[in-house]
Amino acid sequence: MQFEDNALLPLLYGEHDRHLARIEQRCGVRLASRGNRLTISGTGERTEMAEQVLRGLWRQLERGQSLSASEVEAAIRMAEGEAEQDPRLPLQDIPQIRTRRGAIAARTPAQSAYMESLARHEMVFGVGPAGTGKTYLAVAQGVALLQAGRVDRIVLSRPAVEAGERLGFLPGDMKEKVDPYLRPLYDALHDMLPAEQVARRLAAGEIEIAPLAFMRGRTLAHCFAILDEAQNTTAAQMKMFLTRMGEGTRMAITGDPSQVDLPPGQKSGLVEAISILRDVPGIGFTHFDERDVVRHPLVGRIVTAYGRAESGRSSRPPQGAGRAAGKELDVAGK
Repeated sequence: MQFEDNALLPLLYGEHDRHLARIEQRCGVRLASRGNRLTISGTGERTEMAEQVLRGLWRQLERGQSLSASEVEAAIRMAEGEAEQDPRLPLQDIPQIRTRRGAIAARTPAQSAYMESLARHEMVFGVGPAGTGKTYLAVAQGVALLQAGRVDRIVLSRPAVEAGERLGFLPGDMKEKVDPYLRPLYDALHDMLPAEQVARRLAAGEIEIAPLAFMRGRTLAHCFAILDEAQNTTAAQMKMFLTRMGEGTRMAITGDPSQVDLPPGQKSGLVEAISILRDVPGIGFTHFDERDVVRHPLVGRIVTAYGRAESGRSSRPPQGAGRAAGKELDVAGK
């Protein structure tokens, strides 16, 4: 490969060639640079993958975008998806959600499919493990539509359910009581908009953040509504939220069915909704897995390890089943 702009080469290679080292490690190739020429050595499939990664990163630099380790990881994930002929392949140009803070691009094939679904469908379910960008991209889409004047407001909601611990009485007024549950939504908003604009839009009602319990009896019109942590809704709560949809409204429902914090024996409304609505026209579904985790690389490996452990537990017979069967045989023998 030959690159024309020598000024961009240090950015492509990374400090101490760390970007090249990461591409070598993940793509299974050897890279050798001399001047503005880069040689890729490896099997045909692997060298094509590495070339695709490098060309994609080079295009980002030519557009004036910065390049960090996370962008390199994203380019590798996208190339891996194409190499595996993943059914969630991105378009030739990686989809982007444009806000006034800048463009937010897909970092995995599933994120690409999710962004396409958010653009096409009025209701979208994003389902999968933590760290895959489900909520972040939904908030970005809402902000983009609000700034473009295509919706009048954004409504962000979550069920107020503790994650495995009882917090007890929380001091303060109603807003102060529910804010801890809704903090991840505030964090995403502050990534998309300047702090003063978030505060101004919240005060004006253009952005509303509310617990799910406050949704009953309302009709949400001309807005972008997001239900986050939907795995912690009951079946009745999920139906209640979905039927709030009014004229000109779009909805995104995100959650991870493997992290349900409801009391034992209570079925998740998200799991039920996916089963019931799977074939309803006009609703989009995007399923993420551990390959789509865009947090620290360890998070993806942790999700995979827990998945293996849970699969192993579900395939083993209940403890004591063998002893019970033995007793029955003894009785039958007597």
